[in-house]
Amino acid sequence: MTAQILFSDEKRFDLDGMYNRQNERIYAATHDEADEKGAVHRKTKFPTGVMVWLGVCYEGITRPVIIENGTIDTNRYIADILPVALKDGKQMLDNEFIFQQDGATPHTAKETQQWCKILFFDFWSKDRWPPNSPDLNPLDYCVWNELCQHMNWSHVVDKQALINEIKQGAKKIQIEVVRRSVTSWTNRIYKMLENEGNYLF
Repeated sequence: MTAQILFSDEKRFDLDGMYNRQNERIYAATHDEADEKGAVHRKTKFPTGVMVWLGVCYEGITRPVIIENGTIDTNRYIADILPVALKDGKQMLDNEFIFQQDGATPHTAKETQQWCKILFFDFWSKDRWPPNSPDLNPLDYCVWNELCQHMNWSHVVDKQALINEIKQGAKKIQIEVVRRSVTSWTNRIYKMLENEGNYLF
């Protein structure tokens, strides 16, 4: 079953790049020393950014859909994202694949659910995905991080450069990494059940 699922997710990227304070440690005696070593991370108050949608399955990843201005509402989701999910999903998995989307409002809207019911071979309806599930989507627990690691953030000086790096970074993600992330999904389901639905880590 897992081999026929197209997982999907959205993420915001901005000019400040990516920083994970849980995974990065720098030891220093003073604040100034920490700053010199890169531990003091400053974020722009209103950073320039874009919203990115991506789909991932055992056979690879879709084209990234980049929303340059505003947010992803129901109309944009149906007009700009779902057709890419349908076309790229068919190219990678043939016609009989299952489309996964989380419980975001544009995904659960009546119009979206109807679109998916008519055009996808199968999809997970709004009641089938847990409300809090970052541990269950390969994009959340692997692929987004891979994309960020493959981007050259020193080149990201404006919005267009950010978009270019997102597109180039997506092309560099290795299929072996994608497949490992997708095949680990089943084990994560069992672990979540053992953990009574709570976060895995």
